[in-house]
Amino acid sequence: EFSFGRTEEAESFKEQGNAYYAKKDYNEAYNYYTKAIDACPNNASYYGNRAATLMMLGKFREALGDAQQSVRLDDTFVRGHVREGKCHLSLGNAMAASRCFQRVLELDRTNPQAQQELKNASAVLEYERIAEIDFEKRDFRKVVFCMDRALEFAPACHRFKILKAECLALLGRYPEAQSVASDILRMDSTNADALYVRGLCLYYEDCIEKAVQFFIQALRMAPDHEKACLACRNAKALKAKKEDGNKAFKEGNYKLAYELYTEALGIDPNNIKTNAKLYCNRGTVNSKLRKLEDAIDDCTKAIKLDDTYIKAYLRRAQCYMDTEQYEDAVRDYEKVYQTEKTKEHKQFLKNAQVELKKSKRKDYYKILGVNKNASEDEIKKAYRKRALMHHPDRHSGASAEIQKEEEKKFKEVGEAFTILSDPKKKARYDSGQDLEEDGMNMADFDANNIFKAFFGGPGGFSFEGK
Repeated sequence: EFSFGRTEEAESFKEQGNAYYAKKDYNEAYNYYTKAIDACPNNASYYGNRAATLMMLGKFREALGDAQQSVRLDDTFVRGHVREGKCHLSLGNAMAASRCFQRVLELDRTNPQAQQELKNASAVLEYERIAEIDFEKRDFRKVVFCMDRALEFAPACHRFKILKAECLALLGRYPEAQSVASDILRMDSTNADALYVRGLCLYYEDCIEKAVQFFIQALRMAPDHEKACLACRNAKALKAKKEDGNKAFKEGNYKLAYELYTEALGIDPNNIKTNAKLYCNRGTVNSKLRKLEDAIDDCTKAIKLDDTYIKAYLRRAQCYMDTEQYEDAVRDYEKVYQTEKTKEHKQFLKNAQVELKKSKRKDYYKILGVNKNASEDEIKKAYRKRALMHHPDRHSGASAEIQKEEEKKFKEVGEAFTILSDPKKKARYDSGQDLEEDGMNMADFDANNIFKAFFGGPGGFSFEGK
């Protein structure tokens, strides 16, 4: 009598559960199916219904327990086996899922859902197999692709998500990796793998101290987590070496700083961001040691690792300026100015453009053989010496070719002296202003007139009898 009443009550709870399920109010449906189970604990279909509800709520682990209980109570319950298989597959257990769907096909040879799900389970196993091979080959992009495909069938699989997140971090796609790891931690705050990936992202973004905290937390949850252990060791070593290098640099001990930065660069080739900074720092050391070509090389390595690294472009551009490679300097300053349009960057670019133009015109100081800080007197002496050396009369007996060459030099010496002996013209030449205006047309110069004016009239000087 009693049990019959409970059964009736259970049926009525189930009916109400079905009504809420139809309305997609899964939380209420869950409550009523639970009441039905409490009233009548050995009815397979109640567990089956509650499993379906939990699946709709995305709670596959709990749903799996209900589905398994339903087929324990009734091994011929087809829908129970289908749901158990679906839960296993959603959680990424493709082998267990396959066994469930095979059992369905034993009970119902042509069950179309089981046939399709069996194919899906095989696909997941295949994606797992390929991903494992590609991870070994360091083809992380392909692993992400495989995991995305597998997650379409196994959306609740933490293992697949973690592998994807780790590969995203290794590819430098930190925000994406972070969000995958955070999703898992929201559902499972003690997941050591997710804690490790969070740490990895921070570590690769050069937030080493924070990263170490995550690695330590991961190791608390799983003391034998090899990857977290290695990453923790590397992070600590890298931080210490980098700081020692910075200290040596600040103290002006450039040789030691160079050695420490070089050692730090050997610790972890995967840490792109920190290594870019280390190359740039070593480049600065090289420029202090006046090894400018080495400094340029280090900055280039830093930029190869991180092509948005403004500091490395600025350091390299300065080295290009110091080695008179003005075209390269202009290219770097242009890149910097395009990225960050500041007044200072504009000025750097302008200076480099002026130096580039100056480098392409005649170098009057070179022509006279004096340095850029030469006095008026030195300039006069240099002109006297060079003008006499290249004067056409001096080479009248030489071949036509040499005469032509010497005449060209004689003209250039006159041109150089005209500009450098006039303070106004010299100032404009030094600042590069002469390049902006075409007022100084060298075709108007007559080298002979300049020579005569300098040596005092037609009879003032002669090569006769020398």
